Amino acid sequence: MGRVTERRRVIRIRDGAVTARPDTLVAEEPLEIRLNGKPLAITMRTPGDDFALAAGFLVSEGVLSRTDELANIVYCAGATEDGSNTYNVVDVRLAPGVPVPDVTLERNVYTTSSCGLCGKASLDAVRTTARHRLSDGPEGPMRLEPALLSSLPDRLREAQRVFDRTGGLHAAALFSADGELLDAREDVGRHNAVDKIVGRALQQGLLPLSGTVLMVSGRASFELAQKAVMAGIPVLAAVSAPSSLAVDLAAETGLTLVGFLRGASMNVYAGEQRIALRERAAND
Repeated sequence: MGRVTERRRVIRIRDGAVTARPDTLVAEEPLEIRLNGKPLAITMRTPGDDFALAAGFLVSEGVLSRTDELANIVYCAGATEDGSNTYNVVDVRLAPGVPVPDVTLERNVYTTSSCGLCGKASLDAVRTTARHRLSDGPEGPMRLEPALLSSLPDRLREAQRVFDRTGGLHAAALFSADGELLDAREDVGRHNAVDKIVGRALQQGLLPLSGTVLMVSGRASFELAQKAVMAGIPVLAAVSAPSSLAVDLAAETGLTLVGFLRGASMNVYAGEQRIALRERAAND
């Protein structure tokens, strides 16, 4: 849609010299997601891959798990006085027979930090709604070399085309067990970038994403770990720290969780059986 970036005037100060110049910024606009015509959620996102974002969001919420459960996704008229389309409202229609959950804005999505659920309730919610097992794939157990994991942050960075122009985007990338880049998406929210990847996989009939590695910029929150589990992704790696609840979820579900993945260093918080460790920790 050509709305990924926008230009704004900026005053630039360098070594005491003041100049005025245009600057390229990443676009941020609200996206309202409706389910069978009823409002479900609003997220701030970078325009683009909106249908995939909506589909991936519904996978993370346990509403969708297979391509045949999705009838279609369309843009709706926007919230303007003349009713013109802003491309900021999408309606997801479920296939006949697919259960429609109770969707109200008051419900709030249970994965958000504002929902007020305790950690145990959050873990229980994922356990009861997860519809895919975390499988290593048809070729057998995954054994990821640390060197392969170490290469992923740079490869993720190389895939960030809009970041080069704005410096203001998070990213997520999906890799195969042998390091092949399968998909990469950018967004102002890393959770949206993950939803776009998962949604695209759903649309292509690729769920569950067995035998894959999800690499994300920034930290690994509970929400991102949940999205990986719901999509059947067995390995989540992040360049920064995980949250305590993300580690708890990984340990409970069998997700391999890697944090602080920088250069040749990394911390494995759960699921170490998928990492080809040469030496065991001294306190094992």
